[in-house]
Amino acid sequence: MAIYGRDTNDCPILPELVKKTAEAFKVDEVSADKQYLSRANVDAIIEAGGVPYIAFKSNITGGVGGAFEKMFHAYCMNREEYMNHYHKRSNAESTFSGVKRLFGDFVRSKTDVAMINETLCKLLCYNITCVIHSQWELGIEATFWPEEESEKPDVIPLFPTEQRISLQNGSAE
Repeated sequence: MAIYGRDTNDCPILPELVKKTAEAFKVDEVSADKQYLSRANVDAIIEAGGVPYIAFKSNITGGVGGAFEKMFHAYCMNREEYMNHYHKRSNAESTFSGVKRLFGDFVRSKTDVAMINETLCKLLCYNITCVIHSQWELGIEATFWPEEESEKPDVIPLFPTEQRISLQNGSAE
């Protein structure tokens, strides 16, 4: 996560964020709106192992060459499939809208660390509300810790092994 000034342009920051994401996760595809359309962003996404799905402005020709041109031609040749991938970003937009609707669109903390923690807490609380809604409205039973060892999902630890605490028995792992 990165915090920049309130008037910072997002477009030049995308390569840094994609690179950081690729350190911890497999990047399959990245969907972004028109403000992120640049050769540098397309190259950064491809370098991270992903496929860029960025909306094109009406005056774009793909003439800058390289991966940007290939992406533009893929868009022109199969616009419907391309846009289906692009519109997956609606999930992220809906999530942010839900977080703002439930918890406000402001962060009250003053320091960078506190702002990050406050934002992460809002996202955690939103996820919990989604689980609760799924349980009540759809009758889905949430399984937080599988019974068998082989069913445990792969997770990326947030802390080094010696700092993690087992949630099952309260002892250090």
